[in-house]
Amino acid sequence: MLQPTLSLLQLEVAFEKKTRNWYPSLFCGLAEYPSLLDATIDELAEGLASKTFNSVDLVKAYIARVAEVNGNFQAVAELNPDALTIAAELDRERSMGFVRGPLHGIPMLIKDNIATNDQMNTTAGSYALIGAKVPRDATIVRKLRTAGVVLLGKTNLSQWMSSRSFNASSGWSALGGQVYGPYFPDQDPSGSSSGSGVAAALGLALGCLGTETDGSITLPSSYNNIAGIKPTVGLTSRYLVILASEHQDTIGPMARTVKDAAHILQAIVGKDSLDNYTSAIPNGVMPDYVAACNLSALSQTRIGIPRNVISLISDNTTGPILEAFEEALEVLLAAGATIVEDTNFTAAAEYLSTNPHIEQTWNNTDARFWPAYQRYLFYGEEGGLLGAIERYALDAVLLPANFASHWAAPVGSPIVTVPLGVYPPGTPVVNSRGSWGLVKAAPNIPFGIGFLGTRFSEAKLIGMAYAFEQRTQARLKAQPYLLPTTELVDVVGK
Repeated sequence: MLQPTLSLLQLEVAFEKKTRNWYPSLFCGLAEYPSLLDATIDELAEGLASKTFNSVDLVKAYIARVAEVNGNFQAVAELNPDALTIAAELDRERSMGFVRGPLHGIPMLIKDNIATNDQMNTTAGSYALIGAKVPRDATIVRKLRTAGVVLLGKTNLSQWMSSRSFNASSGWSALGGQVYGPYFPDQDPSGSSSGSGVAAALGLALGCLGTETDGSITLPSSYNNIAGIKPTVGLTSRYLVILASEHQDTIGPMARTVKDAAHILQAIVGKDSLDNYTSAIPNGVMPDYVAACNLSALSQTRIGIPRNVISLISDNTTGPILEAFEEALEVLLAAGATIVEDTNFTAAAEYLSTNPHIEQTWNNTDARFWPAYQRYLFYGEEGGLLGAIERYALDAVLLPANFASHWAAPVGSPIVTVPLGVYPPGTPVVNSRGSWGLVKAAPNIPFGIGFLGTRFSEAKLIGMAYAFEQRTQARLKAQPYLLPTTELVDVVGK
């Protein structure tokens, strides 16, 4: 495993923590410092603007937080040795009156399959790529840098984005080791954006980037109690991102709130001549995803519930999820949404009885490939998500997030995931391999809810997810069993 740069920690974060006296930990010792476990972009931007703290302070604090807990969770694969230098330059820009936008000076982590042309590696979790050089930054990295983001480091992941084996543990890579979720010992973090989900949950950065083929943003967001946006394939450039599938892969934000995820998404979307899939973005001005975060966004919407999908996927771990899901419908109704029952996916049973992953591995010159691929698309189109949306004139389909990704993946449709609830006390511990393996269900492990829509409907989905999130505040129902303690009060002025 590549250890976060300890010399950087020893050199720049060699400070003694002051006693916090009687102040509640929520306020980090002094009321003007937001808790880094829950801090939002708006709160950090306000603190930076008021000079309460600066970007260097943020980087020091986050590096120290990584050092505290990364040995337990192995979420961060590598820290950026240039992070403090970059932060200092962004602070200098701010002091001269130049502010690039809301992400100016905000530290983020990115998944270790996204290329950076700097001192960091891009490995997809494999020793084979250590030291490999790229000609330039990935397009989305360039966009983040332009927006003023400080790239704090890279997150661990399921090696080769889970494509090396369907039986491997989520979050395991040869290089980074096993990522663990923070809500129960030996928790399955889900994957393949495992480290990004865990790092966001623990406040090791403001937010993270993940990638998804089929579930790799949606599921780690669900299991780690955060908001995740799996964008339409083509909304964000994949240039110089190591992909599992050219047809299905997309890059999106993972953060603690929908609005923070919307801020990050706003910075990385757009056409790119180096990824022809982005040419499908509708012409015109890009939507304002942050402005879509409106409390009234659920009013007069039609949200479909495909009951046959829910019944097909239910198992011995889904009871608490389904109870919370039914309660969520009441929240949506109270917010002005129309719930359309039994908007069933006509091919759901057939889809789940096949193995499209095996079909995808055929070489596309094989005579069997194209008929199989066309059938696979049918499972997302007429026989699945898009067919239901069209037949019932829906604005979105709602599913427990743990059930959602398979239906959007074939057609590259978006999903916005938000926290829904947690497994209650007394929940039997269920391991991912039956009697052994990582823990996938246990007391305090979170789960989410997913809003699914048509291609390029992100603004609508973000609005609905935000309105739901603000009414429920479900993320507050669970706290990690182990937390870093470093806060801004420990580094500002030190």
